[in-house]
Amino acid sequence: MTGSQDSPAFRLAYVPGVTPSKWVRIWNERLPHITLTLSQVPAAEACEVLRRGEADAGFVRLPVDGDDLSAIPLYEETTVVVIPKDHLFAAADEVAVADLAEEVVLHPLDDTLDWEQPPGRPAVGRPATTADAVELVAAGIGVLIVPQSLARLHHRRDLTYRTITEVPTSRVALSWPQKATTDLVEDLIGIVRGRTVNSTRGRRAEPDPKAKRTEKGATRRQQPAGGRGAGRAAGKPSAKNARRGSGGPKGGKPRRRP
Repeated sequence: MTGSQDSPAFRLAYVPGVTPSKWVRIWNERLPHITLTLSQVPAAEACEVLRRGEADAGFVRLPVDGDDLSAIPLYEETTVVVIPKDHLFAAADEVAVADLAEEVVLHPLDDTLDWEQPPGRPAVGRPATTADAVELVAAGIGVLIVPQSLARLHHRRDLTYRTITEVPTSRVALSWPQKATTDLVEDLIGIVRGRTVNSTRGRRAEPDPKAKRTEKGATRRQQPAGGRGAGRAAGKPSAKNARRGSGGPKGGKPRRRP
């Protein structure tokens, strides 16, 4: 399977709204000999893409269904409400879910929030995608509640968004098939968890034996402080010099003239 030690490439899927560029950059620095290929997949299809072996790992939105997929939660997103720029909510810094009681709230089929019951009044029909729902917001049909990254992804000049409280949030995770936890998957786990390249919990290169021998040889050649010849280096006078006067003739006594 791709992602094993015999493969020159690693396939990484990600859902809309996730920006994997930081992790990709670190991967390319640490594993330049392993090609990392990226593919964006719909959030609702991400788990099946991993199960079918079409990607070795992926950045997905929780929850991950089934016990056959492993997942490491990475971060939780802020939830916002997308509105026209001239909407009353645009004057506020934050919106409470109760404020949407009389609003038509669009609920697309690819919604990534785990609602028991969406707030507000339902639209006549459910848009197929978040992108379709954004178009309806621009047309004045209703408002849309999404993770902040999706609001940014579908940004329009005539729309804005505000943080909304007391609603579900979306959590992003790294996921992969449990039976395919390869060395390269472990490398990616170390990257997203912020481990250094020499972390004891991650993979690292074997030490170079030549470097060890060089280090030992250099240690043997070093002279310890206070070793041979150290007394003269410190300025300690010899017995011969000690018998001489300071700047006078030998013997310490002046000679008589005949």
